[in-house]
Amino acid sequence: MLAQPVPEEDRAPALNPPIIATAPDDVRDVIPLPAYRLAVRFHDGIAGIVDMSALVKSPKAGVFAALSDPLRFTEAYVQYGAVTWPGEIDLAPDAMYKAIKAHGTWVLT
Repeated sequence: MLAQPVPEEDRAPALNPPIIATAPDDVRDVIPLPAYRLAVRFHDGIAGIVDMSALVKSPKAGVFAALSDPLRFTEAYVQYGAVTWPGEIDLAPDAMYKAIKAHGTWVLT
């Protein structure tokens, strides 16, 4: 009779803690708004609006064209300090932070 391997407990999470993004320019919260806009707040308290209405309907939208579906757009969440959507779509938090800190909004075209 062959020896059966004994399954070991997965200890990877204990050895590799999850990445927690807390730099001042990392996104802390995101709220999808109507008309392809997002309300975002960063870890240092700066908050503003990301307007993606022109981008998602543009012929140059690329991967962002998938977000022209309003339901899909509302699936935005924060991962590793960046606004992210399913399908590996995300926005650069550093560029977003710079624009919002200067103008209160970031308009993507």
